[in-house]
Parts: sequence; C-alpha cells; structure tokens
Amino acid sequence: MATVVFADLVGSTGIFERLGDETAGRFVTQLTTALSRSFEQHRGRVVKLLGDGLFVVFQDESDAISACVGIQKRLQETPIHPGGSGKPVQMQMGVEAGEVVEIEGDCYGDAVNSAARLADLAGADQILTTSRVRESLQPEWRSKLRSLGPMFLRGKSEQTEVYRVQWQPERDVDATMMGASMFKASPNAHLELTSSGRSLRLDPDGASLTLGRAATANLTINDSRVSRVHCTVDWKGGHFILSDQSSFGTWVYMGGGNTPLVLRRTEAYLVGSGIITLGCEREAESAPRVEFSVVA
Repeated sequence: MATVVFADLVGSTGIFERLGDETAGRFVTQLTTALSRSFEQHRGRVVKLLGDGLFVVFQDESDAISACVGIQKRLQETPIHPGGSGKPVQMQMGVEAGEVVEIEGDCYGDAVNSAARLADLAGADQILTTSRVRESLQPEWRSKLRSLGPMFLRGKSEQTEVYRVQWQPERDVDATMMGASMFKASPNAHLELTSSGRSLRLDPDGASLTLGRAATANLTINDSRVSRVHCTVDWKGGHFILSDQSSFGTWVYMGGGNTPLVLRRTEAYLVGSGIITLGCEREAESAPRVEFSVVA
C-alpha cells in the first residue's frame, strides 16, 4: 500500500498569460522545486513534476496529510505573489491510498488515478481524500476530516466517499454545513432552481433537468463560460444530484459557505440551499449564477 498525492497550482493559465511564458515558466519551476523539498521533508518521494503540479508517493497516510497541510499553511502564512503582484499562489490537492505499481521510475494504479481526480475536484486551498485514507490515519488527523458525501469520480463506476481535510479552523462551519445532511433521504422534498428571475422545480422521480447555453436546456444561461449542456440535475436514490458535463467546471456553494465544491465531470449531492456558478467561481465578474433550495 502507498499513499499518492497530486498537488496542482490553481490558475496557472492566468499566470502564464500575465507574465509571459518565459517568466511564468521560471516562476512555476522555482515553486514546484521548493514544494518538492517540502514533500521530501515529510518522507515523500516526488515521482515527477507535472508542469504546474507534483505527483508524490508516501508510505504513510499521516505523513502525506501532514505534508499537504504544512504546505497549505505555509502558503497562507507567507503568501507568494507571481511576479510580485496579483493573487497569491493557491494549491489544490488530492490524496488516495492503494496499490501502486512502479515501472521505470513512474507509478501506476487506481490510487494514482483517484488522487489525480480528487485534485481536479478540489477547490483552491483544499485537500480532498477518501475513506480509505481516513481509516489509516492517526486520530489527530482523522478528527480533521469532514465528509462531503459519496461521489462518482471520473473513470470510476462505483461511488467514492470524499472527505475534506479541515486545516483552517475558521472554515469549519462551511465544512460541517456541506456534510451535515448528506445522507438524509428526502422522499417528500422538491428542488427549486432560480436564475435571473426564472425558476425550475424538480420533484422526486421527476425528469432530469439540464442547465446550459443551449436553447433546448431547461434553464438556458447565455454566457460564454457556460457549455451548451453544462450540467444536469436528477433525483437518484433519495437525493438530488448535480452532474457536471462542462468544459470549465461547476462551483457549488452549500448554505452560507465560502468554500466551493468544484465539479469537473463529477457529481455532488445538493442539500439544504446554496449557490451554483457555471464555468467560474462566484467572485468572477458577472458569474453565471443559479440559486438552489431543497424544500421539504
């Protein structure tokens, strides 16, 4: 058994556009080299650098989580601004445990694929992991995990229970709100979606709803960041499930939380109420926005 970490730089495309290829390339190389040393100090082995990210393998789950949290805290306490200006560097990380096969210095296996998918799913400053990692963690780390519920990771036929590592105490309310009612079936509830004064309702066992730029979508949202069929909402197994099918992703903010769940060809349960933004985070200018509410 090994523990795999994928750590990706958030918004690297914007950094290259702002600084130019040469300057941005030099900055990213310096950053990933420094992060490599941090992972190695926690007994991780950097398998390879991935342009704007890293692929690291550990023998111990707690070492992997400790390394990820240490890097996130360091970036928060000592912000790094690319080119000396602009938004500070942010990382998104995925951690999974399982059998890993090494061939000519590279590593392969289901855990590798899952860790990469989790990193894609994570938002800025987030560390996502699974129940497999949780079961092997020391109590001090296990207590910091908050369930986001079962999800279908791209390429996997079975659901994976996903956890978020709660390394920022002030965001604990957000994490609890996202996971608190994830497993409560609501057979008598209905879902309401509202955007720009237009509303849709989905009842249990009702037909799937589509959101997107296409005129044939149930809720049409005309914005270049929105795919023609951006996402769908269905009733499955006692839950309302949002499935992203877009090019740029879907951001889901549960309740009054500030930390989104970022979907990229993956699914999430909709519970309580909140905001969905299509193709960008809600802080983006004129973000395409849909409000949702599960009404009992």
